[in-house]
Amino acid sequence: MANRLSTIVTRTGDDGTTGLGDGTRTRKDDARVQVMGEVDELNSTVGVLLAEPLPDPVRADLMQIQHDLFDLGGELSIPGYRILGEAHVARLDERLAHYNADLPRLAEFILPGGSRPAALAHVCRTVCRRAERSLVALEQAGAGQPVGVAARQYLNRLSDLMFVLARVLNRAGGGSDVLWRHERNSP
Repeated sequence: MANRLSTIVTRTGDDGTTGLGDGTRTRKDDARVQVMGEVDELNSTVGVLLAEPLPDPVRADLMQIQHDLFDLGGELSIPGYRILGEAHVARLDERLAHYNADLPRLAEFILPGGSRPAALAHVCRTVCRRAERSLVALEQAGAGQPVGVAARQYLNRLSDLMFVLARVLNRAGGGSDVLWRHERNSP
């Protein structure tokens, strides 16, 4: 990290641009900046989830994910730079297998909710899906250097993991999944 901010009020963005990690400036509504903001928002929602009482293994996984998301933001801020790789995606695959092993098979769709930590995991999931869609849009736009394949795969696996963690957290709180009732009486 060559440059660290010593002051937060820089005024360099007053003209509607922002600096990327490679020193270039781009518009604040640029597709790359959009994805960077959504990854930052995702990291913040994970931080809110971490403010809840959580099982220690879940807490440790979420802390690692926060560091990965910060790295992903750095990767996005330097076009052509890669930080996330196959090992990051494999770690999420391993954690998915670990948590799925103890969960009952789903026979119905579930609604976001249950315990507060589970509901927050669902919020993380939806923010992650939005970041993933924006990353794909950035790739499709062909704006500047392409994004690493592992970055897209990581966000895809992470949204799956957040869904699974919501189920885990409902059980850890003494509850269960909130099932969607497709056959219900309409008011």
